[in-house]
Order: sequence, then structure tokens, then C-alpha cells
Amino acid sequence: MKLNTIIAVLAAAVAMPVLAQNTATPNIDKREAMQQKRIDQGVQSGQLTQKEAARLEKGQDRIKNMEAKAKADGKVTPKEREHIEHAQNQESRKIYREKHDKQHDLNHDGKKDHPPKK
Repeated sequence: MKLNTIIAVLAAAVAMPVLAQNTATPNIDKREAMQQKRIDQGVQSGQLTQKEAARLEKGQDRIKNMEAKAKADGKVTPKEREHIEHAQNQESRKIYREKHDKQHDLNHDGKKDHPPKK
């Protein structure tokens, strides 16, 4: 009887991490955090206006919702993972474009500043 109990406990211990892995998205979460950091840094440096940052934040929220929906059934499929990563790629490009355009808010007053002409 004790042997059966030990086997059952060991089987459960082995199965639990496997079940948890199905909804684990460490790479997606890490990338999400890095993109958020890029947005925050852009606001601090003045590379992003408040309007640009708000639009980028909305994109990040959309990706978080996609991830939550994918996890809702208890398993993130490879297709769902690919879909989320594609959305992250698009959002990353948007962050880059907004940070490198000619709109700045260097004095953080909420109005666009234009860099001095050379």
C-alpha cells in the first residue's frame, strides 16, 4: 500500500511541472517586459510624446489580452505562441519607429518639441 502511495506522489510530482509548462510563456513575458522598458525609457528621454507612449501602451495591452486568451484554456498552443510573437514583432517595430521619428517631448510638457535645426 505504501509503495502505491509513493508511486502516485512521484507521478503527480512529475506531471505537475509538465502541466504548468503548457501555459508558461517565459520568452513572451520577458520580451513584453523589455518592450515596456523601451517605452518607459523613450518617455523619460523625451524620444516619445505622451500621445505616442499611450498608443504604444495600448498595443502592449492588446498583446497581454492575446496572451491571457491563449492561456485561458490551460494550454498555449504553438500556433497561439506564434501569433503572439508576431504581434510582439509588429509592436517592437512600432516602438522603434516612434522613438526615432522627429517628434520629441524633451521638456516633458506634453507638447511636441522639434529638435534644433543644424
